[in-house]
Amino acid sequence: MATFGTLSDRLTETFRGLRTKGKLTPADVDGTVREIRRALLEADVALVVVKEFTAKVRERALGDEVNRALNPAQQVVQIVNEELVAILGGEQRRLQFAKNPPTVIMLAGLQGSGKTTFAGKLAKLLEKEGHTPLLVAADLQRPNAVTQLTVVAERAGATIFAPEPGNGVGDPITVARDGVEFATRHQHDVVIVDTAGRLGVDAELMTQAADIRAAISPDEVLFVIDAMIGQDAVTTARAFQEGVDFTGVVLSKLDGDARGGAALSVASITGRPIIYASNGEGLEDLEVFHPDRMASRILDLGDILTLIEQAQQAFDEAEALKVAEKLAKEQFTLEDFLEQMQQLKKMGSMKKMLGMLPGMGQMKQQLENFDEREIDRTEAIIRSMTPGERRNPKLLNGSRRLRIARGSGMTVTDVNQLVNRFEQAAKMMKTVARGGVPAIPGMGPVPGAHGGGKRGKQQKARGSRSGNPAKRAAENAGIATEPVVPTGSGFGLGGGNAAPSEADLADLQKLLRRS
Repeated sequence: MATFGTLSDRLTETFRGLRTKGKLTPADVDGTVREIRRALLEADVALVVVKEFTAKVRERALGDEVNRALNPAQQVVQIVNEELVAILGGEQRRLQFAKNPPTVIMLAGLQGSGKTTFAGKLAKLLEKEGHTPLLVAADLQRPNAVTQLTVVAERAGATIFAPEPGNGVGDPITVARDGVEFATRHQHDVVIVDTAGRLGVDAELMTQAADIRAAISPDEVLFVIDAMIGQDAVTTARAFQEGVDFTGVVLSKLDGDARGGAALSVASITGRPIIYASNGEGLEDLEVFHPDRMASRILDLGDILTLIEQAQQAFDEAEALKVAEKLAKEQFTLEDFLEQMQQLKKMGSMKKMLGMLPGMGQMKQQLENFDEREIDRTEAIIRSMTPGERRNPKLLNGSRRLRIARGSGMTVTDVNQLVNRFEQAAKMMKTVARGGVPAIPGMGPVPGAHGGGKRGKQQKARGSRSGNPAKRAAENAGIATEPVVPTGSGFGLGGGNAAPSEADLADLQKLLRRS
């Protein structure tokens, strides 16, 4: 997430200097804590949170747990990671649903914080989970707020209750109460009430929000806060907690380029958990907030679990089995290739997915240069082919390739390169389907894969050749028990999640790119 970019850069740079040290002195710890303090303050984290955080890190870093550690630098990173998780709320907390529907969710926050957009995102997410949400337009003060929520509801495919036109007309308390009754009559199991905000905290805003809360007795009151407002986040959160109180926090605009201190301050200061994080303008750009995963992203240790979850949602298991069978029988076609790319697009931005890999914070420039439109261009070429050509690329002679190039708005060279890349990809996937080790062009065998080939023979040949049977047995036993050093993740934490190299990214781009 871009919001934490500056903080992540500062912290990873701070820890980089520790990796060469075999033992940390008190001076090393103090210097590291000082840099962490500066990084947090520059990220607009509240001063009280910074003081408490750095004090705990220093105490633990000077304690016995580091002195006994095999690698003190890695242990310090682990301590910072654990303390980050703690100030982000510790454990993940999901929405609490009512035992007797409907579950009533009230949204609160300042004007411009993203409440209305979040209402649509939440409705879409809940529909995916099998719920039937109802959006209630109780923001009757902001100009065109009701119209905006109506448009958002239509895009999300959700029902909206909007009896009043807004723009200063109507009673929001009555609308909120009637909305809950409407949901009960029409069997909506979740009600999302969008309330009015202000440009700043004032008594009128708090009174209205408190009256709505008293009228509808919500199961959840979610405080939506703009992640880019910095130190003001703490003041605003405290004001809402005292005036209305809330059960959970939603961080919006996490895809912005601000410093993001709000996220590291609100949960710690209010004692209320962050439940959702909004990281884009699309209605699908909403994530359940996991403190441990967010801490890993900040420290550039990756977020593999979220990446796996997105893949599970996007890829159809039955289709995957069919593709595997086709690969094993050497029947994989350009039609299958097109379907796989379309499923990949369902996962969202390739840049975001690659950014979840460990160590990718060090390759921001390469990620920025990654052109996601190459998938669309590849799709255009394949769609310009006839069904017969997609099933049998050997039919693609010169005249056919020229026709396909013209039909897709590309060049013959682009068509030739696509066919070549498809053949390479088919060979690679066929190798995987047969249990072998795939070799990606320019990258060699996939790291961590098991299989035959020269590598296996070389490892097998490492055994002792001593003529003394007892000595040979002892040396071979030593080889068998030799520890495997994990590679990759940011600072040696987390095992084998190796960060892709610059060459890896270049090769991935080549699989999609025109010359």
